[in-house]
Amino acid sequence: MINEIKELYRNIYGELPLSVQRLTGDGSNRVYYRLSSGSNSVIGMIGTSVEENKAFIALADALRRSALPAPKVLAVSADCRCYIQEDLGDISLYDSLLNARERGFFDSDDVGVLCRTISYLPHIQFSVPQYFDFSLCYPVCDFNERTVMWDLNYFKYCFLKGVGIEFDESLLEDEFDRLATLLLSDNDNVFLYRDFQSRNVMLKDSEPYFIDFQGGRRGPIYYDVASFVGQARARYTAEAVGAMIDAYLSSLAQYKQVDRVQFMSMLSLFRIFRLLQNLGAYGYRGLFERKKTFVESIPAALGQLCELLSQNSDFPYMLELANRIVRLPMFVRDEAKGLIVDVVSFSYKRGIPDDISGNGGGFVFDCRAIHNPGRYEPYKKLTGRDKPVIEFLERESNIAEFLVNAYALVDNMVDTYKKRGFTHIQVCCGCTGGQHRSVYSAEHIARHVSEKFGVRVVVTHKMQNCSYVIEAHEG
Repeated sequence: MINEIKELYRNIYGELPLSVQRLTGDGSNRVYYRLSSGSNSVIGMIGTSVEENKAFIALADALRRSALPAPKVLAVSADCRCYIQEDLGDISLYDSLLNARERGFFDSDDVGVLCRTISYLPHIQFSVPQYFDFSLCYPVCDFNERTVMWDLNYFKYCFLKGVGIEFDESLLEDEFDRLATLLLSDNDNVFLYRDFQSRNVMLKDSEPYFIDFQGGRRGPIYYDVASFVGQARARYTAEAVGAMIDAYLSSLAQYKQVDRVQFMSMLSLFRIFRLLQNLGAYGYRGLFERKKTFVESIPAALGQLCELLSQNSDFPYMLELANRIVRLPMFVRDEAKGLIVDVVSFSYKRGIPDDISGNGGGFVFDCRAIHNPGRYEPYKKLTGRDKPVIEFLERESNIAEFLVNAYALVDNMVDTYKKRGFTHIQVCCGCTGGQHRSVYSAEHIARHVSEKFGVRVVVTHKMQNCSYVIEAHEG
């Protein structure tokens, strides 16, 4: 396929590109390249879904016919599996606000470009439908009950299941149904961009240009506003959010008059919904695919979700769940305290735990060669933290020798990681049921590391659904 986009380039400029550079992606199965030769530079895209490609091409045309800043599609392959579009450079709106995020303050220039960007949104929502055939939408044409439940179940299965928290599925589904009904109660059926956020806005000559709109469909005005002002990773201040909402409503007045109180009430619901969807994506990309940037986004999204749910009395069970999750040790991380060691016990029947940090560092110790107290009736309902099991293992097994060898390996890595300024190691201990030998081993490794090195240790017993933190101290 790379040769096809090279040929598309040659068809435009009469020569093959001298440089073909693959661009980094962020969770998409679409592959982008920068092709250049002399002063000619374009972006080539290879995608696996022809329907998705056709949606992008048609929407790019509709945006440009609406006099909106979007990349021009320059050439498309005969099979529509790849195309070339205008190169808008490398600076996204998100990237341009890095300093603001780090200092925790958005100055007048920062807020100005955010307001200028969101002021385009009503034009996108109301103008694009004049030039776009919604039958080309991918994967669906409308924001409806089915798509709402897809996203809510994404949160349930890819995030809640991923963090391993126990929950009452019936209570959760009741609140999902209530949220879906409210979300669908006010729908103008305008163009819904779907992923309208600062990472999908490029700055060219300091002006915003819009990309990644191929998932667009018909829907309500609130969704894209919620996506933009509520982007967890952007860390906007309350003042910046207020200014953006004002700018949006001022621009919206050209198309529709709204009651501000009603608008803010609906926007809050859509922000909750969008955060649930985001957490589903962060769970899948971070907890399952082990991509670190997505894991790092979870605490901010959880914080926003807790705040919004606390202001809404319709979803008490979701608030309870969010408050429980935000306190999980895996999400309470203070990098200023230096190295964190996660020590986890698990059952091989359930699989080796994912590395929450995304870096894959550490050890997995197999405890199944140790004499198993779980084979004997007096110990079957106990764990490796109970005194009778502890006494059995120390009397009837070779666990002391096992741990001496484990300590030697872990000590060397902890010492090296501390000296090199690394922030995370995961040490997993597994046995058949994750109840006796692995729990005992995890407890002792955690205590040993804490006492010897003074680092912060997070202990998690997967099969007992419990965790706790041993705080950093002077070793």
